[in-house]
Amino acid sequence: MKLKVCGMKYNPDEVAQLQPDYLGFIFWEPSSRYFDGTIPSLPAKTKKVGVFVDATLEDVVEKVKKYSLDAVQLHGNESPEFCQNLRHSELVSESHQDVMLNQVQHDDLEIIKVFSIKDTFDFSVLEAYESVCDYYLFDTKGKLPGGNGYAFDWTVLNDYPSTKPYFLSGGIGLDAVENLKSFLESLASKYCHAIDVNSRFEIEPGLKHIGKLEEFKSLFENNFQPKN
Repeated sequence: MKLKVCGMKYNPDEVAQLQPDYLGFIFWEPSSRYFDGTIPSLPAKTKKVGVFVDATLEDVVEKVKKYSLDAVQLHGNESPEFCQNLRHSELVSESHQDVMLNQVQHDDLEIIKVFSIKDTFDFSVLEAYESVCDYYLFDTKGKLPGGNGYAFDWTVLNDYPSTKPYFLSGGIGLDAVENLKSFLESLASKYCHAIDVNSRFEIEPGLKHIGKLEEFKSLFENNFQPKN
């Protein structure tokens, strides 16, 4: 089971020292966690995730190049065609005033497509995305595209029809550990790849509470990892 900490802004260097598997940087300007700084050097095991909401393909590709992103999380109404085009897009860079094209497809760029859930969910919408993304992420439907601070009913995932691995997100905090234990013992968790945390570990939007994250990571490693 992997751990993702999202909404990096003010202290990503401190969070990086905890060595989560993924760190999420939000590139949606209306967000209070919008990131426009410099990403610090990260541990080798930690992947950089760029979070976008209905951005243009050009903007996503530019951020992938600028920040050397390992993964892109699409949190809006991006179509399967958008995901496909992102997979096959080309990075454009300028060198000595000449435009150079990197013809290598983004086969190593992980694409995470987000779907929001409230009380129910029509899983048939996933079918069109099966071949064009690497992971799904299930979050709580709320006023904002993410970071609303409360969980959806995880039992909805009992009807998950796919074998594609997914991220579980939405209002997960220290008080969710026992619920997570129960969830991870259920059929719904069979393809759960990672737990995604954000707002419940903040002092203010974008400023993570390191002590709480350390405590959660310890509980996470002791309870949610396979024993050797």
